Amino acid sequence: MDKEFIKLPELTLKALFDYSVATYANRPVVQFVDDEAITYRQLAQNVEIIQEMLRAYGIEPGDRVALYSENMPNWAAVYFAVTTMGAVIVPILPDFHTSEAMHIAVHAECKAAFISQKLFETMLDETQPPAMNLLVILDRLLILKKLSTPSKMDQVIKKSGEHLNKAMEKMGKEKKEEMEHVIQEDDLAAIIYTSGTTGSSKGVMLSHKNITFDASASQLVVDIYKEDRFLSILPLAHTYECTVGMVIPVLNGASIHYIQKPPTPTILLKAMASVKPDFILTVPLVIEKIYKNKILPNFQKNLLVKMFYAIPFFRKKLNKIAGKKLIESFGGQVRFFGIGGASVSPTVEKFLREAEFPYCIGYGLTETAPFLAGTNPTKTKYKAIGPVIPGTKFDLRDKNDEGIGTLWAKGPNIMMGYYKDPEKTAEVMDDDGWFNTEDIGYLDEDGYFFMSGRAKNIIVGSSGENIYPEQIEATINANNFVADSLVLDNEGVLTARIYLDYDKLDKILGIKHKSETKTHAKVAELLEEIRVEVNKSVSSFSRIKKVIEQREEFIKTPTKKIKRYLYV
Repeated sequence: MDKEFIKLPELTLKALFDYSVATYANRPVVQFVDDEAITYRQLAQNVEIIQEMLRAYGIEPGDRVALYSENMPNWAAVYFAVTTMGAVIVPILPDFHTSEAMHIAVHAECKAAFISQKLFETMLDETQPPAMNLLVILDRLLILKKLSTPSKMDQVIKKSGEHLNKAMEKMGKEKKEEMEHVIQEDDLAAIIYTSGTTGSSKGVMLSHKNITFDASASQLVVDIYKEDRFLSILPLAHTYECTVGMVIPVLNGASIHYIQKPPTPTILLKAMASVKPDFILTVPLVIEKIYKNKILPNFQKNLLVKMFYAIPFFRKKLNKIAGKKLIESFGGQVRFFGIGGASVSPTVEKFLREAEFPYCIGYGLTETAPFLAGTNPTKTKYKAIGPVIPGTKFDLRDKNDEGIGTLWAKGPNIMMGYYKDPEKTAEVMDDDGWFNTEDIGYLDEDGYFFMSGRAKNIIVGSSGENIYPEQIEATINANNFVADSLVLDNEGVLTARIYLDYDKLDKILGIKHKSETKTHAKVAELLEEIRVEVNKSVSSFSRIKKVIEQREEFIKTPTKKIKRYLYV
């Protein structure tokens, strides 16, 4: 069936939300898995209640409101309540330590905060939240009154209904209309503090146009229907999930389902069986773990199957069968499995292609609201991301002889700048509005972007060659015994730190039953085997000279990228 393009009267979140409520009023929009759905009309009513609460406590257009919580239906209600009244939402990743969350709230000068019950309890153990007009427990919209001793939580919770009634009494209909704020496209809508792999977080300022344009442009990339179901597993405070996993489905009348518990493989599979999602957004780590832990072992369980799998003709046949089973395990309805946040392993992508699994790889940054390039599952290319989204431009600068350069982007989805940091803003944006993504790659004849790595991660070889550590890491990570890896320049020696999967080592090699001396010797032998094998697959100047075992799991960002600055 043909999908009609949705054209909004203006590119603001208020115009988007008003359109969706009017168009899809009685359709489901947000809910927990296996819980009662909230309709678009009910969500709009919740948005009005929250806005009355905010106004009653002195929150005005332009004021910042923190949102520090795990995914839940009320997250969406607060997001749209804040942004559609002209205030500024400051989503904080639940993975951030409470001290980091506090720093963000202070830096952004938030006048109100919505915090989940779980995270608020961890904050009580440390220190009080910063002084602000309003503190609300998000789960049930319970208003808190601050006390000098914050440890007695039961004494500070007041039922929000009491306060809301007072708020309603203060405001008649005429007063509310007087306070209605006209939102402009270029008004600030959100400040999103990046997790970052290179150090301290930056506050990315996104306008209403940035976010709404990004959501609208997606309609020209993939069709989304009001009957579609999204399963949300990534944190909403990350721009990827917020725009692509919430704003885009809301624009198109789809429904979003949240998981109440951490998405372990068992819980995730159960949720997929229940929801039968059409759309799932994820990061490479999820599908790579599924491939290495669930799919690949089936092709290595006996010698005969392993021999057949080594032959391309039979491998493709076996992968196609595995692909059908994978779709069934995901609920049987998935037609869009979006992978973003980092590069996917070429080995895993080859499996997805041969399995005819409906994957696609999206590319973007928090600074681009975030979707910048990508395509739908029917138009993917091996190792490619896709073309730039309609209405946005790419420019490759400082290209080498192979056409590889630094990617710059320009369009309505490019951020307003970094909050309170004009110097850092000037470092990544030129006078003509072009943004330096700091990613390196090339464009093919169809305009598909192929990413080589991050500019700041490039290692310069002894003869001046550019070495892209991400590409070497992808080859290392393809090894069945490797959980993760990091390639770095160690005083002129190309070195790989490798975090091994000891569960697999024990299952296959019985390593836990060996003496410490034998274990150490076996690990050293395995690391050398990995080094030799990897060096057969990379260019001569990218060959690893030294391998070190990483004894503890790498520290990662919420999108599961290694925080390189901690190791390099």
